[in-house]
Parts: sequence; C-alpha cells; structure tokens
Amino acid sequence: MDRNLALELVRITEAAALACARYMGRGDEKAADKAAVDAMRKAFDSLRIDGTVVIGEGERDEAPMLFIGEKVGQRTADSPAIDIALDPLEGTTICATGGVGSISVIAVAERGNFLHAPDTYMDKIACGPESKGKIDIDQSPTENIRRVAKALEKEVQDVTVVILDRPRHTDLIAEVRRTGARIQLIGDGDVSASIATAWPESGIDLLIGVGGAPEGVISAAALQCLGGDFQGRLKFRNEEEKARAKKMGIENLDKKYTIDELAKGSVMFCATGVTDGPLLKGVKTLPGRHAKTHSIVMRSISGTTRTIEAHHDLNKKPGMM
Repeated sequence: MDRNLALELVRITEAAALACARYMGRGDEKAADKAAVDAMRKAFDSLRIDGTVVIGEGERDEAPMLFIGEKVGQRTADSPAIDIALDPLEGTTICATGGVGSISVIAVAERGNFLHAPDTYMDKIACGPESKGKIDIDQSPTENIRRVAKALEKEVQDVTVVILDRPRHTDLIAEVRRTGARIQLIGDGDVSASIATAWPESGIDLLIGVGGAPEGVISAAALQCLGGDFQGRLKFRNEEEKARAKKMGIENLDKKYTIDELAKGSVMFCATGVTDGPLLKGVKTLPGRHAKTHSIVMRSISGTTRTIEAHHDLNKKPGMM
C-alpha cells in the first residue's frame, strides 16, 4: 500500500469527527453516530481505492451505509485492493454525554489480512511494546499483571490496568484489586484504551476484559503499528451469533486469536479525537466557523507514528459542524 494513503485516510476521520463533534453532550447518541457515519461515507468517495468494509456499522440489513461488505472508494484499474475496519464514532455514549475519549477511527490492510469478526463480544488483553510476548489470555489476570510488572520493571502496585466498567467484570475487578494493581475504569471506548497501553504518556499498562469483537480487530491493527501486543477470544451471547460467525468463515469458535491473526501484513491506522481523552484531544471550535482537530496516523511497515493538528475553515467545508 502506498504510504501516502495513510495521510488520505486521516482526512476521512477528520471529516467524521468534525461532523459528530457538534453533538457532544447533547444526549443524542443516534444523531451523533449518524453524523459521523454520513460524513465518513461521503469522504470515502474521493479516495482512489478498491475498498471493502470488513469491520463496520453492521450487516446490510442493519446499517444503510458503511455496512460489512460495502465497497467504497474510486475503483480504477490501479486502485489498491484493501480491507477496511472502521468506527466512525467509537464511544457514541461518550460523545453524547460529553465524556472522555471518543474518537473516529479507520484501519486498513491488504485484502484478506483482517479477521472478519462478527458483531459479538470478545475477551481481550492488550499491552504495549515492552510487554509484547509476555501476556496470555489463557492465564489469570493476576499472572498477566505480574508478567507485565516484570517486563516494565515496576512493582505490581504501580501497574495500571484499564477495564470497562460493566457488571460482567465484577469478579475481574475484584481479582485485580486483590493483586494491589491500580485500576482505571472506563464507561466506553476500549479501542482508545487498548491503544493507550502502547502510549507512554497515558500511564496505562494493560487492558483486560470483554468488549466488542469488531473493536478488538481495530485495536489489534493499531497495536501492530505501535509494536504492542493483543490477544482475543470471541464470546458469543447466543446460538444466532455462533451461526453468523460460521457463515463468516469462523470454524473454531473457541480459538485464541493472536495479534497477527487479527491484523497481519502491512497495516495503516488513523484516528481523530472527538472529545478529549488520554490518546487525543477532541475537536475544538474556534471563532468564525473554524475548528481544530488532533489526529494520529500510523503504519506498521515503518513503525512511524505521526500526530497531526489541523486547523479547518468550515466556511469552505459545507455541511461540517
């Protein structure tokens, strides 16, 4: 994939972030999500790619656009064939309530290099580069915390674990607390949290727990670029979800997926902040219909991470904010 594609992709996440940021704190999750989806879908039309959405807004009968299997981009004879994993607004509730850490995100890989994950749950564990190869989802949270502490040359009580604040994690939280490790509970947005494990300034060392499977693939793509590690196992809620997974080509429903099985080969990742978070600053509105965005762009093949602060004249971008 052409390295310049990464910089083209960030224009798409910027468009989505600018569109949904106007709904920050207004309590309308559906309106915020729709604004992000509409803006992202429209922005794809200007990109010269033969793109297929493999992680998106749902199946065709559930989502009018950016659905799994949708073709996007300007397809020409020399357009690169790529798979796309995206979330126009990761942390919909966060945006609607004016909370911390909602983002717009896209990851791309060469055709066939992302796991086509069904819309179900995934048991996850993620860490940064220093702990790569040390974590194992088959081990207990206690053992994984000890391994990460050793890799980071930290005391266990100085390790910070991020966990989604859900009733299903009551026992997990209790076990982590018994180790003496620090916990940061989050209400939503575990893509940002996964990436934060590889972002030194975040202060987060490890992510553990159950979240969305599509978000797991996106997180794995980002951590491939950052040199981190990720493992996941699908957690099905019912027989219908199992049937859908088999239809998507997943044969072993209990398989432990490594980072290379979730996102392999040359991967690109970009994200733009919608609300302020540990990873990115949110959209800032400025006088005279101007705005400022904060994004990251990463490539696995080079290991390069760029942060981009962009100023936008919205008078020249009709329909945004």
